[in-house]
Amino acid sequence: MFKVPKNYKYVTDQTINNIEYHIAANDIIGFSIYTNDGFKLVDLTTSITNVVGSTSNGASNVYTVFLVEPDGMVKLPIIGKIKLQGLTVREAEKMLEQQYANFYNKPFVLLRVTNRRVLVFPGAGGEGKVVNLENENTTLIEALALAGGITNTGKAYKIKVIRGDLRNPKVMLVDLSTIEGLKQSNMLLQENDIIYVEAIPQISKELFQQITPIVGIITSIFLVVSIIKAF
Repeated sequence: MFKVPKNYKYVTDQTINNIEYHIAANDIIGFSIYTNDGFKLVDLTTSITNVVGSTSNGASNVYTVFLVEPDGMVKLPIIGKIKLQGLTVREAEKMLEQQYANFYNKPFVLLRVTNRRVLVFPGAGGEGKVVNLENENTTLIEALALAGGITNTGKAYKIKVIRGDLRNPKVMLVDLSTIEGLKQSNMLLQENDIIYVEAIPQISKELFQQITPIVGIITSIFLVVSIIKAF
């Protein structure tokens, strides 16, 4: 799976030193707005579906969900369309607080990206797992741990992270087999990344699988011949 041509130029990851996720097109944003007195401004969301999410301290919040459209714009109550793509969650919150300050006294906004997930193939043939990114800054090593870790047949020195448009994806190569390589484990994941751990070829197993049908046929022939000779 996911083979690349010889001499393929892998992309260098630019997120290793970043600590925050940037909002992207097709993200689903959980949105809540409050006054600084702690009261939610429910009049903004009376006709829109709400979802429940958890904060970092375990408390629950009710969010109203909105889609980040392909052009990076989000249509929000009162202020209309506004571009959030490329901003961190905190940057987007601050910008929206400024926008809503034109209509409310000292508002504050809470945002949450609710649909972030990655696909992990941990090195066990074609077996894959979907990992939900609960945190805003989930790293490569955390996603691998959530998927159960690299299998015994996985090459820790050959991990591909595939990102972006699947018609023309960017592929990054990560080596986690050494302490030096572990620096790359802090790579910040983006929504819909594919993490593929290349599997060690199981030559003996594959050979056995290919030979077994042939051995079965030969055994059947000898059995038939033996029966004929017996008569």
